[in-house]
Amino acid sequence: MQGPLCLWLLLLLFYGSSFASPYDGPLYDSSAYTKCKRRPEEPLYGGGVLKDEALNFQPIVDDSGSTVYWPAFVLQSLTQGTLYSFSSWVQINGASSALVRATLVTEHTTYNCIGTVVAKHGCWSFLKGGFEITSSSNLSLLYFQERKRAVTIHVSDEQGERLQGAGLMVKQVSKDFPFGSAIAKTILGNEPYQNWFVERFNAAVFENELKWYATEPKPRQLNYTIADQMLEFIRANQIIARGHNIFWEDPKYTPEWVRNLTDSELQSAVSSRIQSLMSKYKEEFIHWDVSNEMLHFGFYEQRLGPNATLHFFETAHESDPLATLFMNDFNVVETCSDESSTVDDYIARMRELKEGGVSMDGIGLEGHFTIPNLPLMRAIIDKLSTMGLPIWLTEIDISSTLDKETQAIYLEEVLREGFSHPSVNGIMLWTALHPNGCYQMCLTDNNFRNLPAGDAVDKLLKEWQTGVEVGQTDEHGAYSFYGFLGEYEATVTYGKKTAKSTFSLCRSDETKHFNIQL
Repeated sequence: MQGPLCLWLLLLLFYGSSFASPYDGPLYDSSAYTKCKRRPEEPLYGGGVLKDEALNFQPIVDDSGSTVYWPAFVLQSLTQGTLYSFSSWVQINGASSALVRATLVTEHTTYNCIGTVVAKHGCWSFLKGGFEITSSSNLSLLYFQERKRAVTIHVSDEQGERLQGAGLMVKQVSKDFPFGSAIAKTILGNEPYQNWFVERFNAAVFENELKWYATEPKPRQLNYTIADQMLEFIRANQIIARGHNIFWEDPKYTPEWVRNLTDSELQSAVSSRIQSLMSKYKEEFIHWDVSNEMLHFGFYEQRLGPNATLHFFETAHESDPLATLFMNDFNVVETCSDESSTVDDYIARMRELKEGGVSMDGIGLEGHFTIPNLPLMRAIIDKLSTMGLPIWLTEIDISSTLDKETQAIYLEEVLREGFSHPSVNGIMLWTALHPNGCYQMCLTDNNFRNLPAGDAVDKLLKEWQTGVEVGQTDEHGAYSFYGFLGEYEATVTYGKKTAKSTFSLCRSDETKHFNIQL
């Protein structure tokens, strides 16, 4: 079982009032750190109210009734209506990295996620968060937990007797978190490219091959041959795929023949486009970017009226009710200087469409970064998560204006930030390989030798997978560990008997209990 977390004992708890109440305490300190440090910085506010508190390993009873011990602080006299902020330096033992989540338990309720950080072995990571409680609490517990799920495997014989000392080997065979990249037609017939891709990724998106200009370059001359072949590769390797895109609002990427249609002809053409694309690929793609980059461009609404986008989403949902329909745009999470795509503009547009009856269920953030502002990125995702919808980073890359080593450094930071956020459900890179390179950033050269960005991705893929667990059952016939979400294979040996079984770890705060009988 992985060793416990180590936390620096000087933890800040900052009291701030609500905006409606007068407050004469210290001003909020917006300091934050995103790099893992050999030594932690001095605590904010000189250590705050917990400067002299001892760290305890407190028993936490989860929803299944199991008791686990987490490093925790006991907080007294928390007041309803007060805004609390906290920070801590975190280091882990027993793994190269792990997502650590802060949770608050009061007498009345549990606040499951009030701060997160991806912590690394051998250096200190900065966790910062906050909370506001709905009822005052005399005694509360602030504790820190990795973003893995607890598993307990119970081993017994045919009579149900617990078997102590049974040997166990548990191996993760697939990951639940979708992490992938764009691919292009260049992957077809290219076995080295295909092998390289399948070894790493469980998700894909077609770079251009589903766009209108690719599937219908001339009116009524539909050609899905390339897309079909790419989909065959996806199916053969049990990879999920996003549908990108039905319409692109930028007129520059709208087929020329479409731009030249009359309004009535355009209405007929868009209806045919949706019907053709969605009927052909019904239930094939998990997502569809319906009206791409609508915050920046508005070709179809300018031509067809303000309800055009509503019609697109309604028709797409009717055509493929099981697909998740996404808004997808750039400069939402990358910056706040683009006035067309602020986080509030994004949220307002989503609400407007939902009020119009649109079935839209996903938030797509492209993520074409130059120099990432990670605290800003985190804050924007925090705001978007209030919509209660799945959030995907859909087109992550780092600008080619930077050298390859710098690209790799920034890419790793962005990916860690995305993976660590509990509201991010998947990450896609925008790194489809062409003979002349990639859109902005490649992971390999043309011979599939890793570039620095590829090394960064491989390192994270290794960190985000549970290592092989080997051990023996205890006196209760049980063995416990913490694992990333996904599918597992367990092998049990006891004397001359051997049994194999599989189980799944899906998202939950409860301990997963699994029984194997010999």
